[in-house]
Amino acid sequence: MSDALNYLIAARPDAIGLYFKFLKEAGKNLDTRTRDLISVITKVDAQTEGGFRQYLTRALHNGASPNEIIDALLMAFPTLGLAKIVWAVDILLDMDIPEFRPENLFAGSTWHSVCSLDEIAAGEITYRDCDGRSLFIYREGESIKVYDSRCPHQVTNIPHLALEGTRLTCPKHKWAFDVATGECVDIGNRPLNEFEHKIEGNNLLAYW
Repeated sequence: MSDALNYLIAARPDAIGLYFKFLKEAGKNLDTRTRDLISVITKVDAQTEGGFRQYLTRALHNGASPNEIIDALLMAFPTLGLAKIVWAVDILLDMDIPEFRPENLFAGSTWHSVCSLDEIAAGEITYRDCDGRSLFIYREGESIKVYDSRCPHQVTNIPHLALEGTRLTCPKHKWAFDVATGECVDIGNRPLNEFEHKIEGNNLLAYW
């Protein structure tokens, strides 16, 4: 939420609390994905960029596919109009989410060869670019974790220069994560996206 909404919640909790309760009750009979897609459309209709980025990320996190999001925007054409849809797509292009790239829209998930195990030092964070994604890898003994470099808040790509020890801080809204566990340790409330992985021979593979 914005600083203004946080202020109003603190200043008038009874009034603003009723508003958020209304929103929650209004969507209680909808499945999560449908509710998220409707929220994306309302943010595009209001042309609220921060809200659009936030609810787009939430929709993806809760299982909506990029194609479903695009279809939802196009199905809302009678109310949104072309100008607002183009506005939303311009933001999508700026976010540069790998799943929305044309070559990936209809590509299924698959295993990707990331690097050899010899390149991953124990107790340290390894940063790798792989097939259009950037990854943070943490190895502790035989245990390995592979994380997407994109912040779960608004899909901002977090650069490796934002890493201090095992603490990774998103430069946009300062969400901070412990790469040893993936957990969010400051500001936010969602962990880094962890990819399934496996070892073949001496190579690390990740699935997305």
